[in-house]
Amino acid sequence: MTSHTFAICAYKDSPYLDACIHSLKRQSVKSKIILCTSTPSPFLEAMAKIHDIPLYVRDGKSDIQDDWNFAYGKADTRLVTIAHQDDCYHRDYAAEVQRCWERYPDTTVFTTDCAILKGETLQRPGLIQFIKMILRLPLRLHGLADRTFVKKAALVFGNPIICPSCTYDKEALGAPLFDSPYKFALDWDTMWKLANRPGRFICVERPLIRYRIHDGATTKACIENHQRVEDETAMYGKIWPKPVVKVLMHFYRKAYSAYEK
Repeated sequence: MTSHTFAICAYKDSPYLDACIHSLKRQSVKSKIILCTSTPSPFLEAMAKIHDIPLYVRDGKSDIQDDWNFAYGKADTRLVTIAHQDDCYHRDYAAEVQRCWERYPDTTVFTTDCAILKGETLQRPGLIQFIKMILRLPLRLHGLADRTFVKKAALVFGNPIICPSCTYDKEALGAPLFDSPYKFALDWDTMWKLANRPGRFICVERPLIRYRIHDGATTKACIENHQRVEDETAMYGKIWPKPVVKVLMHFYRKAYSAYEK
């Protein structure tokens, strides 16, 4: 069995953190759990104490990339899932991770589908989720998913990879994992760069996490301050000529409606 850690990135005092930790402790295959933050508080100290998990505090101003790299770096196992504090994980998530690396030891990135929560309400799958499932199709061709063109084929029309659903092989990828100039599209940018490196991207097309959308979510804030549109336009510009970028962004921006009230 390959060692695995859920490294939870905690920002301020999320009302959903307790549910996230419970979902990780209920995994059918046990993994290590650590809590990491750049915004220490009595609430986070209490959560760590109640659940008997280590709490690591990063000095410095909160920053998504720095916080994710910090959590990734604090894990002392080969496999690392950077868990987001607002999301919940299916009890079989860690078991699927183990099965993936047992069958494909050269896997560098594992990912899954997700179910969407708005607050506490589970949403029916919509058009955007269906499109993302189609875009992930190349990564379901597991025997070919070590080819650069196959990995990039899943990323050329947008980023269908759900960041908190990912597990990374730290021994193969090294640290830091994230090295991007973007604040919102750093995960898409990182996947594009990792696709050039040896290793397999594996997708298990099951909703093994519940991805929560709420008013306090970073994604919503990035839409409102236009960070998302700027980053995603820049990412498309890496892949496509300008006329194509305009067309793609016209359709890709429709995904933002998922965060509207």
